[in-house]
Amino acid sequence: MNGGRTITSVITIAALGLALAPPARARAQAPPGRGCDPGAITARMTDAEKIGQLVMAVTEDGPDGMPSERTRRAVQDLKIGSVITSEPRTPGLAARYADRLQRWARDTPSHLPLLVSGDFEFGTTHNVREGTTPLPNAMGLGAARDPAQARDAAAVTAAEARAMGFHWNYAPVADVNTNPANPIIGVRSFGERADLVGGLVETQVRAYRRAGMIATPKHFPGHGDTETDSHLGLPSVTYDRATLDRVHLPPFRRAIAAGADAVMTAHVVVKAVDPDLPATLSEKVLTGLLRRDMGFGGVIVTDAMDMDAIDRNWGTREATVMAVRAGADVIMSTGDYTAHAQAVDALGDALRDGTLSRARVDASVRRVLGLKCRYRVFDHRYASPAAAERISGNPAFLRRALAMGVAATTLVRNDDGVLPFDPGSKARTLVAGVVQTGEFADEVAAVARGPVTSWQAATPTPPTPR
Repeated sequence: MNGGRTITSVITIAALGLALAPPARARAQAPPGRGCDPGAITARMTDAEKIGQLVMAVTEDGPDGMPSERTRRAVQDLKIGSVITSEPRTPGLAARYADRLQRWARDTPSHLPLLVSGDFEFGTTHNVREGTTPLPNAMGLGAARDPAQARDAAAVTAAEARAMGFHWNYAPVADVNTNPANPIIGVRSFGERADLVGGLVETQVRAYRRAGMIATPKHFPGHGDTETDSHLGLPSVTYDRATLDRVHLPPFRRAIAAGADAVMTAHVVVKAVDPDLPATLSEKVLTGLLRRDMGFGGVIVTDAMDMDAIDRNWGTREATVMAVRAGADVIMSTGDYTAHAQAVDALGDALRDGTLSRARVDASVRRVLGLKCRYRVFDHRYASPAAAERISGNPAFLRRALAMGVAATTLVRNDDGVLPFDPGSKARTLVAGVVQTGEFADEVAAVARGPVTSWQAATPTPPTPR
């Protein structure tokens, strides 16, 4: 009963990210620009410029919605090499935002371009909320069981993101979500089976590379079996090494084999490898397991270093140096300008006093510059706001995204036989879901003779069981 009204039909939109439609053809990745030699560039750089390449700063907005004066100082005074943007509201604004950042970088003595990055797990809508193509989350793509849908999702995301001036996406999520009580991964994972997750991760890595976008499988070596949100505490997993090898590492192995150019670390203690330190700070995990055992030669980027799992236990300065010593190439500094300055200062001090060797720093600088060469950031610094508006959320993308949403829709239960839905019935229908439920309910109401009620969850993240 609901306010005296009997609900006789229930449609559940689970794991769906109802989006509407995708990509033109993915553009083949162009070869690096001529004369773009990471080693030669590194040899010409000052120590301060090298250190800057190892720090990624989150941007801050000014009153006009564009990057602030403190962000300019981070780019020009701290000499940072990459940014993760705040959330520009529209594609045109995002392109103008990225262009301003690149002009600031051009006006530094080294003239090095920035890598501009974003979290686009379910399309660019994840961070650019208006005028973009909303796509199913990873669980929705996993429910579709169709690599072609996952490939299309990556191609749409890359086309829109590149048009807005982004080069680097923190996706796909390679975590195998084996723990139903996991408070942070949930619908962000393709599923609970290593073969399903691995296949879709591999598909998306290949699609992103074809479209000229840096893919970043995360969170290494796996965040799927945790019961603690690393934003709020330090998770620890106690499964044995055999379980790690059988369940959690296969998607990362497939991503590496597919040519992934970056991997993001997990703020998780994996006791089977290092019982004392989270992966982000562990040489055993990053250099031993990921680089030596799994043969990964690309860029290792940390998850956000202001998350409580790291910040409360080690603090910015100590954790920054520990992460680079462990094998990380890029420190994701997601605090304010003071945090960015602390990260840069800590690495500079560590280089001067020998805590970090020059060889270790130079190796990371070459990897970061290698990404900039490989993805032609030197040749294509700037975006076109008009093109960003034209490409993002275009009708073809919306049609393809709708097809993804339909493919992702999963019948969980039909005990009363109310499905298939009878549009001629005068009974009340409840449409319930976690995203875009109102839009779905409107479509049902357009064909139903009876009244339609909708309910949408307050958050897509499942609550932690008490």
